[in-house]
Amino acid sequence: MKKIKLPLDKGRIKNLKAGEELLLSGLIYTARDQAHKKLVEAIKKGRKLPFALKNAIIYYCGPTPARKGRVIGSCGPTTSSRMDDFTPALLRCGLSAMIGKGSRDESVVGAIKKYKAVYFIAFSGCGAFASRFVKKRKLVAYPELGTEAIQALEVRDFPVIVGIDCYGRNILERKK
Repeated sequence: MKKIKLPLDKGRIKNLKAGEELLLSGLIYTARDQAHKKLVEAIKKGRKLPFALKNAIIYYCGPTPARKGRVIGSCGPTTSSRMDDFTPALLRCGLSAMIGKGSRDESVVGAIKKYKAVYFIAFSGCGAFASRFVKKRKLVAYPELGTEAIQALEVRDFPVIVGIDCYGRNILERKK
């Protein structure tokens, strides 16, 4: 597995290939559908976002509360297609990557190619295991969303697979 230090800029994204297994280390942000809706509303209204999207990675995750002595509770990926309506707007604003599970809409694949981004797939059903790779956690925005609030996670060797690379190659696409 290739180790990748974050942030992930467009130059490094161009070298990633669909199907490649990676270990990510650095800062990622959690956000699910309600947080995405708020981010896109802020973009439409010209408001300042709670974190810079340029070269950022959003993990489609709503971590559970941490048990005593832990940084975070279970933090597995949620279904990515729930964010498809919001993703092109975030990519247009500089988002470099997303982490989730499952396939993406053709409009998202097109936006990934257009904005030279990447979609990573995290292992589903392994939320407790994924929590081992989170070293720090900080609330960033929308605390009213509870576990779906945006969190900044410092991760070390977080395992992912390149699901869709910046050229539109897609490991989830069925060949006809």
